[in-house]
Amino acid sequence: MKNLVAYITTGYPEKSFTIDLALALGESGVDTLELGVPFSDPVADGPLIEKANQKALDLGFKFSHLLEVSRAVAPKVDTLWMGYFNSFFQQDLRKLIPLAHEIGISGLIIPDVPHEEGQLYKTLFDANSVANISFVAPTDSEERIKEVVSQAKKFIYMVAYTGITGSGASEDLQPYLEFIKKYTDTPVNVGFGVNAKTAKEKVKGADGVIVGSAFVEILLRDELSYKEKIDQCSELARVIKSEINS
Repeated sequence: MKNLVAYITTGYPEKSFTIDLALALGESGVDTLELGVPFSDPVADGPLIEKANQKALDLGFKFSHLLEVSRAVAPKVDTLWMGYFNSFFQQDLRKLIPLAHEIGISGLIIPDVPHEEGQLYKTLFDANSVANISFVAPTDSEERIKEVVSQAKKFIYMVAYTGITGSGASEDLQPYLEFIKKYTDTPVNVGFGVNAKTAKEKVKGADGVIVGSAFVEILLRDELSYKEKIDQCSELARVIKSEINS
Protein backbone atom coordinates (compact mmCIF):
# COMPACT_ATOMS: atom_id res chain seq x y z
CA MET A 1 0.00 0.00 0.00
CA LYS A 2 1.45 3.35 -1.09
CA ASN A 3 1.48 6.11 1.52
CA LEU A 4 -0.12 9.54 1.39
CA VAL A 5 1.55 12.32 3.36
CA ALA A 6 -0.46 15.56 3.56
CA TYR A 7 0.77 19.04 4.47
CA ILE A 8 -1.54 21.66 5.99
CA THR A 9 -0.72 25.09 7.43
CA THR A 10 -1.23 25.14 11.19
CA GLY A 11 -3.53 27.88 12.44
CA TYR A 12 -5.07 28.82 9.11
CA PRO A 13 -7.76 29.86 9.14
CA GLU A 14 -7.78 29.05 12.87
CA LYS A 15 -6.49 26.56 15.41
CA SER A 16 -9.70 24.59 15.95
CA PHE A 17 -10.19 24.28 12.20
CA THR A 18 -6.69 22.79 11.84
CA ILE A 19 -7.57 20.13 14.40
CA ASP A 20 -10.87 19.27 12.70
CA LEU A 21 -9.21 19.14 9.27
CA ALA A 22 -6.30 17.03 10.49
CA LEU A 23 -8.59 14.44 12.05
CA ALA A 24 -10.79 14.37 8.94
CA LEU A 25 -7.76 13.80 6.71
CA GLY A 26 -6.66 10.95 8.95
CA GLU A 27 -10.03 9.32 8.33
CA SER A 28 -9.81 9.94 4.57
CA GLY A 29 -6.67 8.04 3.64
CA VAL A 30 -3.85 10.27 4.89
CA ASP A 31 -1.20 8.09 6.50
CA THR A 32 1.04 10.87 7.81
CA LEU A 33 0.20 14.52 8.44
CA GLU A 34 2.65 17.40 8.16
CA LEU A 35 1.65 20.27 10.41
CA GLY A 36 3.25 23.27 8.75
CA VAL A 37 4.76 25.86 11.08
CA PRO A 38 3.97 29.32 9.66
CA PHE A 39 7.12 31.27 8.87
CA SER A 40 7.70 34.65 7.25
CA ASP A 41 10.18 33.42 4.63
CA PRO A 42 9.34 29.82 3.60
CA VAL A 43 12.05 29.54 0.95
CA ALA A 44 11.20 26.04 -0.26
CA ASP A 45 7.48 26.70 -0.62
CA GLY A 46 5.54 28.07 -3.54
CA PRO A 47 3.12 31.02 -3.54
CA LEU A 48 0.11 29.13 -2.17
CA ILE A 49 1.82 27.84 0.95
CA GLU A 50 3.66 31.14 1.36
CA LYS A 51 0.33 32.96 1.27
CA ALA A 52 -1.21 30.62 3.84
CA ASN A 53 1.87 31.04 6.06
CA GLN A 54 1.51 34.81 5.99
CA LYS A 55 -2.24 34.69 6.64
CA ALA A 56 -1.69 32.46 9.66
CA LEU A 57 0.96 34.84 11.01
CA ASP A 58 -1.32 37.82 10.39
CA LEU A 59 -4.02 36.03 12.39
CA GLY A 60 -1.64 35.74 15.35
CA PHE A 61 -0.13 32.26 15.03
CA LYS A 62 2.15 31.37 17.93
CA PHE A 63 4.32 28.28 18.39
CA SER A 64 2.15 27.36 21.37
CA HIS A 65 -0.73 26.91 18.91
CA LEU A 66 1.28 24.21 17.12
CA LEU A 67 1.73 22.40 20.42
CA GLU A 68 -2.00 22.60 21.19
CA VAL A 69 -2.96 21.28 17.76
CA SER A 70 -0.35 18.54 17.97
CA ARG A 71 -1.60 17.31 21.33
CA ALA A 72 -5.08 16.93 19.87
CA VAL A 73 -3.98 15.31 16.61
CA ALA A 74 -0.84 13.23 17.19
CA PRO A 75 -2.56 10.52 19.30
CA LYS A 76 -4.88 9.80 16.36
CA VAL A 77 -2.85 10.58 13.20
CA ASP A 78 0.86 10.00 12.58
CA THR A 79 2.12 13.59 12.76
CA LEU A 80 5.24 15.48 11.67
CA TRP A 81 6.22 19.11 12.08
CA MET A 82 7.30 20.83 8.91
CA GLY A 83 9.01 24.16 9.35
CA TYR A 84 12.15 26.24 8.98
CA PHE A 85 15.07 25.95 11.34
CA ASN A 86 14.69 29.32 13.02
CA SER A 87 11.18 28.43 14.22
CA PHE A 88 12.51 25.38 16.04
CA PHE A 89 15.83 26.90 17.14
CA GLN A 90 14.00 29.69 18.97
CA GLN A 91 12.25 27.07 21.11
CA ASP A 92 15.59 25.52 22.24
CA LEU A 93 15.98 22.20 20.45
CA ARG A 94 17.29 20.50 23.60
CA LYS A 95 13.86 21.05 25.16
CA LEU A 96 11.75 20.92 22.00
CA ILE A 97 12.76 17.50 20.67
CA PRO A 98 11.99 15.69 23.96
CA LEU A 99 8.68 17.59 24.05
CA ALA A 100 7.92 16.50 20.49
CA HIS A 101 8.44 12.90 21.55
CA GLU A 102 6.25 13.38 24.59
CA ILE A 103 3.43 14.79 22.45
CA GLY A 104 3.76 11.96 19.93
CA ILE A 105 5.39 13.78 17.01
CA SER A 106 7.22 11.18 14.92
CA GLY A 107 9.53 13.50 13.00
CA LEU A 108 10.50 16.95 11.79
CA ILE A 109 10.92 18.18 8.22
CA ILE A 110 13.32 21.12 8.09
CA PRO A 111 14.04 22.01 4.44
CA ASP A 112 16.59 24.75 5.11
CA VAL A 113 18.96 22.55 7.12
CA PRO A 114 21.57 20.80 4.94
CA HIS A 115 22.35 17.15 5.66
CA GLU A 116 25.73 18.00 7.21
CA GLU A 117 24.23 20.51 9.63
CA GLY A 118 21.44 18.11 10.50
CA GLN A 119 24.06 15.59 11.62
CA LEU A 120 24.96 17.95 14.46
CA TYR A 121 21.58 17.16 16.00
CA LYS A 122 21.47 13.44 15.19
CA THR A 123 22.13 12.29 18.75
CA LEU A 124 19.37 14.53 20.09
CA PHE A 125 16.83 13.26 17.56
CA ASP A 126 17.82 9.61 17.95
CA ALA A 127 17.73 9.73 21.74
CA ASN A 128 14.12 10.90 21.59
CA SER A 129 12.98 8.60 18.75
CA VAL A 130 12.10 11.59 16.57
CA ALA A 131 13.12 11.43 12.90
CA ASN A 132 14.90 14.30 11.18
CA ILE A 133 13.60 13.65 7.66
CA SER A 134 16.30 13.41 4.98
CA PHE A 135 15.97 15.09 1.58
CA VAL A 136 17.23 13.85 -1.77
CA ALA A 137 17.05 16.02 -4.91
CA PRO A 138 17.55 15.39 -8.66
CA THR A 139 20.78 17.41 -8.47
CA ASP A 140 22.37 14.90 -6.06
CA SER A 141 25.07 12.51 -7.24
CA GLU A 142 24.91 8.80 -6.43
CA GLU A 143 27.68 9.33 -3.88
CA ARG A 144 25.71 12.11 -2.23
CA ILE A 145 22.53 10.04 -2.19
CA LYS A 146 24.37 7.15 -0.53
CA GLU A 147 25.66 9.50 2.18
CA VAL A 148 22.26 11.10 2.85
CA VAL A 149 20.10 7.97 2.92
CA SER A 150 22.41 5.61 4.79
CA GLN A 151 21.07 6.67 8.18
CA ALA A 152 17.68 8.07 7.14
CA LYS A 153 14.77 7.47 9.53
CA LYS A 154 11.02 7.10 8.92
CA PHE A 155 11.08 8.08 5.23
CA ILE A 156 13.17 9.90 2.66
CA TYR A 157 11.75 13.04 1.07
CA MET A 158 12.44 12.78 -2.66
CA VAL A 159 12.15 16.25 -4.16
CA ALA A 160 10.41 15.78 -7.52
CA TYR A 161 12.29 18.65 -9.18
CA THR A 162 14.62 21.50 -8.39
CA GLY A 163 12.59 24.54 -7.40
CA ILE A 164 9.76 25.34 -5.01
CA THR A 165 6.62 23.44 -4.07
CA GLY A 166 3.53 23.69 -6.21
CA SER A 167 5.17 24.72 -9.47
CA GLY A 168 4.20 21.53 -11.28
CA ALA A 169 7.60 20.94 -12.88
CA SER A 170 8.67 17.41 -13.74
CA GLU A 171 11.87 15.36 -13.75
CA ASP A 172 12.65 11.69 -14.46
CA LEU A 173 13.04 10.40 -10.92
CA GLN A 174 13.63 6.71 -11.69
CA PRO A 175 17.46 6.85 -11.69
CA TYR A 176 17.44 8.65 -8.33
CA LEU A 177 14.88 6.27 -6.84
CA GLU A 178 17.03 3.34 -7.96
CA PHE A 179 20.08 4.88 -6.30
CA ILE A 180 18.14 5.37 -3.08
CA LYS A 181 16.78 1.82 -3.05
CA LYS A 182 20.31 0.54 -3.67
CA TYR A 183 21.53 1.94 -0.36
CA THR A 184 18.55 1.80 2.01
CA ASP A 185 15.28 0.08 2.81
CA THR A 186 13.85 3.29 4.26
CA PRO A 187 10.63 4.24 2.40
CA VAL A 188 10.84 7.01 -0.18
CA ASN A 189 8.04 9.53 -0.61
CA VAL A 190 7.96 11.95 -3.55
CA GLY A 191 6.98 15.57 -2.93
CA PHE A 192 6.73 18.86 -4.87
CA GLY A 193 4.07 19.23 -7.56
CA VAL A 194 1.96 16.24 -6.48
CA ASN A 195 -1.80 16.56 -6.93
CA ALA A 196 -4.73 14.43 -8.05
CA LYS A 197 -3.59 14.60 -11.69
CA THR A 198 0.11 13.87 -11.13
CA ALA A 199 0.07 11.50 -8.14
CA LYS A 200 -0.18 8.25 -10.13
CA GLU A 201 2.85 9.16 -12.24
CA LYS A 202 4.90 10.61 -9.37
CA VAL A 203 4.52 7.52 -7.16
CA LYS A 204 6.10 5.15 -9.70
CA GLY A 205 9.08 3.48 -8.08
CA ALA A 206 8.38 5.25 -4.77
CA ASP A 207 6.59 4.24 -1.58
CA GLY A 208 4.29 7.23 -1.40
CA VAL A 209 3.65 10.87 -2.20
CA ILE A 210 3.67 14.12 -0.26
CA VAL A 211 0.90 16.60 -1.10
CA GLY A 212 0.82 20.18 0.15
CA SER A 213 -0.17 22.94 -2.26
CA ALA A 214 -3.22 21.02 -3.52
CA PHE A 215 -4.67 21.00 0.01
CA VAL A 216 -3.63 24.55 0.84
CA GLU A 217 -5.24 25.83 -2.36
CA ILE A 218 -8.59 24.65 -0.96
CA LEU A 219 -7.90 26.28 2.41
CA LEU A 220 -7.32 29.63 0.69
CA ARG A 221 -10.72 29.68 -1.03
CA ASP A 222 -12.52 32.36 0.95
CA GLU A 223 -15.87 31.54 -0.67
CA LEU A 224 -15.94 28.11 1.01
CA SER A 225 -17.27 27.48 4.49
CA TYR A 226 -15.09 25.60 6.98
CA LYS A 227 -17.17 22.47 6.41
CA GLU A 228 -16.80 22.77 2.64
CA LYS A 229 -13.04 23.15 2.98
CA ILE A 230 -12.81 20.04 5.13
CA ASP A 231 -15.11 18.09 2.81
CA GLN A 232 -13.12 19.05 -0.29
CA CYS A 233 -9.76 18.29 1.34
CA SER A 234 -11.08 14.94 2.53
CA GLU A 235 -12.33 14.07 -0.95
CA LEU A 236 -8.98 15.09 -2.45
CA ALA A 237 -7.21 12.80 0.01
CA ARG A 238 -9.46 9.88 -0.93
CA VAL A 239 -8.91 10.50 -4.65
CA ILE A 240 -5.13 10.70 -4.36
CA LYS A 241 -4.95 7.66 -2.07
CA SER A 242 -6.96 5.71 -4.66
CA GLU A 243 -4.83 6.98 -7.55
CA ILE A 244 -1.51 5.98 -6.04
CA ASN A 245 -2.78 2.51 -5.19
CA SER A 246 -4.59 1.71 -8.45
